[in-house]
Amino acid sequence: MKIFSPYELGSITLKNRIVMSPMTRSRAINNIPNELMAEYYSMRADGGLLITEGTAPSPNGLGYPRIPGVYNSAQIEGWRKVAAAVHAKGGKIFLQLMHTGRIAHPDNMEPGSQIVAPSPVVAMGEMFTDSHGPQPHPEPVEMSLADIEQAHEEYVQAAKNAIVAGFDGVELHGANGYLIDQFLNTASNQRTDAYGGSVEKRNRFALEVAQKVVTAIGAERTGIRLSPYGVFNDMAIFDDLEVTFEELARALGSLKLAYVHVVDHSSMGTPPVSESVKTKIQQAFGGTIIASGGLDKEKAEAILQSGAAQLVAFGRPYLANPDLVTRMRENKPLNAPNFDTFYTPGPEGYTDYPLAS
Repeated sequence: MKIFSPYELGSITLKNRIVMSPMTRSRAINNIPNELMAEYYSMRADGGLLITEGTAPSPNGLGYPRIPGVYNSAQIEGWRKVAAAVHAKGGKIFLQLMHTGRIAHPDNMEPGSQIVAPSPVVAMGEMFTDSHGPQPHPEPVEMSLADIEQAHEEYVQAAKNAIVAGFDGVELHGANGYLIDQFLNTASNQRTDAYGGSVEKRNRFALEVAQKVVTAIGAERTGIRLSPYGVFNDMAIFDDLEVTFEELARALGSLKLAYVHVVDHSSMGTPPVSESVKTKIQQAFGGTIIASGGLDKEKAEAILQSGAAQLVAFGRPYLANPDLVTRMRENKPLNAPNFDTFYTPGPEGYTDYPLAS
């Protein structure tokens, strides 16, 4: 089967085409990666490529409780243990850089940090905090041009820090209603300056971040995740959506990024992602596509055989099955995920899922 065949991703060789999706797990106490996290990722190193949970490039990007950062020395050293543990088992791993933007709450952030977004539009819904439980999202501060430049540099420094920590590359989180996606989507971007309005202007922030990260660490070590038709975190389906993502993909292709990771969460009840936008992204980008969302082995293999993607990502199945690759290869049944422990601290529902006998 094609899913088990090697793949050349830039300058690295993946031992198969199975990718572990980035998944928030909230085990980083004080926002510092730890030994438990190193164990968790190393247990799953049989995949072709692991992508870490969303990791804040700066204190302003720390929206959720107990998510890791990669902006100080303690965090870099913590991540170094994770990368080393994965490499010791022959795995490859990218660090996902996630600035949460307006999806945040001060109770989860460091003193002196600020909730920023393209426009001062409050996201509907609530943010869980360890200190006060669920809280409504506050109104974010509209980013000035200086704030935008600062955010660029935060992504760049975080990418450099990831390479210092030993990662094979980084994935820019441009999906699911976080900061990069907030610039793309008209629900959250109501600007009238050079970063809002037209397709070109709304795409500008994403492309500037990608360009600067590519300059800092290399295109072959830089990927991006996108979620066309995504409505998570109070995003909206807007009029020129397919043109927006097609033009973005074309510009990303000119940068020669390692991959575009396309999210399709329609299997979880979200709006369907049209085959037309997937095809437009693939053709405009012209490089490696990672397909993600609701896949099993058969669906993933069909996508690979069709040429619609070169790599296939698994989230919850990988969460609950550290030996997912072996189970799929040997057609063994999968553990069911324990939803109650997705975001709780400690090893339960994290490193205690049983291996196949």
